[in-house]
Amino acid sequence: MDPYIAEWLNLILRFLHLVTGVAWIGASFYFVWLDNHLETPPQWKADKGIKGDLWAIHGGGFYEVAKYQLAPEKMPTTLHWFKWEAYSTWLTGFALLIVMYYVGAESYLIDPRVADISQMQAIIIGLSVIFGSWLAYELMCMTRLANHSVLFALVLLLMGAGLAYGLSQVFSARGAFIHVGAVIGTIMAGNVFRGIMPAQRALVAAVESGEAPDPKYAQKAKLRSTFNTYTTLPVLFIMISNHYPITYNQPYNWAVLVAIIIITGAARQYFILRHFGKQKPMILIAAGLATIALAIVIAPKSADSSADKLAAVNASTAMSIVQQRCTTCHSATPTDDVFSSAPAGVMLDTQAQLKQWAPRIKARVIDSQDMPLLNKTNITDKERAQLAHWIKAGAIIDDSNKGESDKQKY
Repeated sequence: MDPYIAEWLNLILRFLHLVTGVAWIGASFYFVWLDNHLETPPQWKADKGIKGDLWAIHGGGFYEVAKYQLAPEKMPTTLHWFKWEAYSTWLTGFALLIVMYYVGAESYLIDPRVADISQMQAIIIGLSVIFGSWLAYELMCMTRLANHSVLFALVLLLMGAGLAYGLSQVFSARGAFIHVGAVIGTIMAGNVFRGIMPAQRALVAAVESGEAPDPKYAQKAKLRSTFNTYTTLPVLFIMISNHYPITYNQPYNWAVLVAIIIITGAARQYFILRHFGKQKPMILIAAGLATIALAIVIAPKSADSSADKLAAVNASTAMSIVQQRCTTCHSATPTDDVFSSAPAGVMLDTQAQLKQWAPRIKARVIDSQDMPLLNKTNITDKERAQLAHWIKAGAIIDDSNKGESDKQKY
């Protein structure tokens, strides 16, 4: 695919995925909050079958919201359903996965250092994992295990850990992360399609026909809704994780992902309890401390020690390394087959630009070592150490380039 067209498709799909995701998660958060803040209604409302009500003010107006124990005496002519937010989020996310990770598999999904597989093999593995995991979850929901929520959650967590580990042995680090996210997102959307919506349709049909609703539909919907509630924050993290290689460019990246899923799930539990009026700050404090501990454990080993053993590295040497290993992408005129413009606007055509972006180079090339992307330009450890040496010494550039550096500050 032409890089320029691919970039526009990526932008449009990413934007749509973000917008629909905000709509879905926003609606989900609102209804969780609403359910947990309903108050006992006055008797005249209770006599009409109202279970709870709530008053709110927003945008210069007052709102009265009521939830029925079962249903109103007469069904409204217009009933709003919340489903396309979920479906649209999944559809745009799946389209983005295809454009970025399947069409661009050799750039984003396949890492020869991890597994030497073809583009078609990678696509087949990816799709099999996504839909196979969804099918496994659906089958689990049909077993007695689904009646024991805590045990059900622990089994799912163990399966998720195994999935993360397995994918890390086949795909690039970011490809593995995004596929775990795709699995969770597919299950979440499937929960709406296969569990929550059928339960709501059954409720409406029962009310309209004057029959008592079958409680099994509500029980199944509750299980699936609970899954969606606790996986919201983990899947949001995975959506943005490709911007933070400090999490995925690790020897044990799968364990890092599992830890973050647990931490974010715990944070969600705090807010759920808070909605019920139960203050459990230790949950949030523990999640914060766990995040700090994780950051310490996965902190990159400094390249300074090896850099100190090298002879002095001048700007010309640093520039030579960057021109050979980095400017195929990070240039005003990229020659890479994936990028039609410099990623993130980072251009390294001059020594002045090299100095300007020295902190970013240290973070990505030396610390996390996720750049060059999948090391497609074969930068060596010695070259990384040389760049570290130059940056540690102050990223000093030649006198002839200092004027250009001053211009870029203003």
